[in-house]
Amino acid sequence: MAEKFVDKTLSVLRPILPRRFRADLPVVPVVRLTGIIGFSTPLRPGLTLASVAKPLERAFVWPRARAVALLINSPGGSAVQSHLVFQRIRQLSAEKKMPVIAFVEDVAASGGYMIACAADEIFADPSSIVGSIGVIGASFGFNKLIEKIGIERRIYTSGVNKAMLDPFLPENPEHVTRLKSIQEEIHATFISLVKSRRGAKLNGADDNLFTGEYWAAQRGMELGLVDRIGDLRSTLRERYGEKVETPLVSAKTGWFGRATPGLGGRVGALFGEPGLADELISSLEARAIWARYGL
Repeated sequence: MAEKFVDKTLSVLRPILPRRFRADLPVVPVVRLTGIIGFSTPLRPGLTLASVAKPLERAFVWPRARAVALLINSPGGSAVQSHLVFQRIRQLSAEKKMPVIAFVEDVAASGGYMIACAADEIFADPSSIVGSIGVIGASFGFNKLIEKIGIERRIYTSGVNKAMLDPFLPENPEHVTRLKSIQEEIHATFISLVKSRRGAKLNGADDNLFTGEYWAAQRGMELGLVDRIGDLRSTLRERYGEKVETPLVSAKTGWFGRATPGLGGRVGALFGEPGLADELISSLEARAIWARYGL
């Protein structure tokens, strides 16, 4: 009798309770993963494990959560940080037995696509860019410039290869070969990860899928890199009902409304520490990385 009374009371009260108190409404917390991975400056905190660990952990223990959604918009960056974020998502998904759904915004390329592979399903906008499963390294050579303006380069090392790829020295073919060998190892790890996550969904030869090429979402879906075309709101409403809640789980903010830095955060740089030149150069480099995908 008591149980029937409680059930009847709840059925009467449920429609008038605030949404956050209604246990019958499904919830899919959303974590936004945006920016260049591992690429941090004082004013532009990058996407790293330190910056996203807390929001991810909060999302996976969110009350009444049916799944966790990832909003991804990243052209890639650090292979290590990409893999660390990927691993943390997979670990949390396994521990909490929680499915993960990724939604690509402008781009999920290179390390951004690696993170997307942590999801059980990948959705994208028709104009989203996906792929770029490869490894890239870039630098400049200033040795002729410093000769022209009369600067002498002096460098002292205790190891014969310590100055490898120094931009103020002439390019050494042996050093380039070593760098490419390392890149090939990282590339092989990336390929293995994509194959382990996408499996039989992949539809293409390795020398097509894993050359570093990227595609719009429709072609990406044909190749098995994307599961469906769709946006977060429509997809989650279709799957969990019109009343599904999608709270955005953000990093906690500091005194000035900025995300609190993670390990290694340089709060002091905002208060007068040198770094303006670094910020300018980093901004140009960031612009170049985004521009690689026409963004």
